[in-house]
Amino acid sequence: MNSWGFQVDALDVARWQFGVTTVYHFLFVPLTIGLSVLVAILQTLWHRTGNERYLKLTKFYGKLFLINFAMGVVTGIVQEFQFGMNWSDYSRFVGDIFGAPLAIEALVAFFLESTFIGLWIFGWDRLPKRLHLAAIWAAAIGTNMSAYFILAANSFMQNPVGYRVNPDTGRAELTDFVAVLTNKVALITFPHTIAGAFLVAGSLLVAVAMWHLIRNRDSADTPTYRFAAKFGSWVTLIAAAGVVITGDIQGKIMTQVQPMKMAAAEGLYNTESPASFSVLTVGSLDGSRELFAIKIPYLLSYLGTGDPRGTVHGIDDLQAQYASQYGPGNYAPIIPVTYWSFRFMIAFGLAAAAIALLVLWTHRKGRAPQSRWLLRAGLVMPVLPLVANSFGWIFTEMGRQPWIVFGEMLTRNGVSRSVSLTEVLTSFTAFTLIYATLAVIEFKLLVRYAKAGVPDLTPQPEIDDSHDDAERPLAFAY
Repeated sequence: MNSWGFQVDALDVARWQFGVTTVYHFLFVPLTIGLSVLVAILQTLWHRTGNERYLKLTKFYGKLFLINFAMGVVTGIVQEFQFGMNWSDYSRFVGDIFGAPLAIEALVAFFLESTFIGLWIFGWDRLPKRLHLAAIWAAAIGTNMSAYFILAANSFMQNPVGYRVNPDTGRAELTDFVAVLTNKVALITFPHTIAGAFLVAGSLLVAVAMWHLIRNRDSADTPTYRFAAKFGSWVTLIAAAGVVITGDIQGKIMTQVQPMKMAAAEGLYNTESPASFSVLTVGSLDGSRELFAIKIPYLLSYLGTGDPRGTVHGIDDLQAQYASQYGPGNYAPIIPVTYWSFRFMIAFGLAAAAIALLVLWTHRKGRAPQSRWLLRAGLVMPVLPLVANSFGWIFTEMGRQPWIVFGEMLTRNGVSRSVSLTEVLTSFTAFTLIYATLAVIEFKLLVRYAKAGVPDLTPQPEIDDSHDDAERPLAFAY
């Protein structure tokens, strides 16, 4: 019991540490996934047209991609250490299954993207153009493959398939790896996540381009930034549509495999048929009952079942069912967290799409954007989908509680029994300080290179070889 009257144990701190680490790591992931493909598309446009504009944008946004990729690798490696440090009982129970897709991700996908990113960085003017272009596409494919294998591992926690629990060892054993990879939760979570990644990447393209367009209106590179702003806006809008479509399918699957999560997302305590979608609900302080609500009739039934009059089970009925099935206990997540994280996810994502639409409107008929308010909105734009992605993962993971593997293992049973509160607090504090330092470095690097603008591709005069090497200026290929 601490001085504020709250009981804190190793489980609480371990959960906070993993949550903070996951959200922090995922700030880099969507930008890496989205930018890898967008940079590859820009380089493809240059390869096919020979237009110098696309080469400038390839190298410009390629630098931002590489900075972000490096930070993502560092934070991702640290995150995986926690499975053995703080969650050893979970790792012992599910390691036979969880480890398989993660091993493939590391041995195949990660090495694929890392190897070809290296070839792409150092291959400018050294590799044939087609081979160099193939390198960035291979890196982009590897990045997306990594996402799929990781999501397949996470989807097992949401909807366990392809396994059996050995009664002698008490461990979950893999029986069908194909079933794990084709888990219906993974099959829809992957496109939903990728769409969210393009939402972030497209927003970054718009933000940087708009900053240069409004701050440097007479620049010779204005046409280049105009293309980047419009291209990024279209990517953002298409990605937003993809998020909505895949999110709708994901909601129906979630209702099938995790009905409590859907009920918690809506603060729906009693089973309803038809069920209304809550635009805004004010509940009691303990989140146990509804006090005031604004609802759209029939919408929740359609979102959850595809039928406007479909049945959506409520929290109280599911709690009684789970208590009977799994034994006494509270099987509902923290309702205010799931309810508001679900809505913040939607609101911030739609806000980014709205700004993208406004940017396209200001570019109509060859016009140039000039509004300082639009500049401010553009600068905020990349933050909006990042926040939406973070709330999406908070909802995904918190909505599964109290399960760490739905229906098989409670979160409290997955924590390392040999790790003390002091040890977890120490590692949590150390990681937080390290991550804060990395965040400052990442932000400064991105801002520095974003402000620098697209590179000058004017050929430099040849260096006189008669000069001494010590007097020769340095030349960078990239």
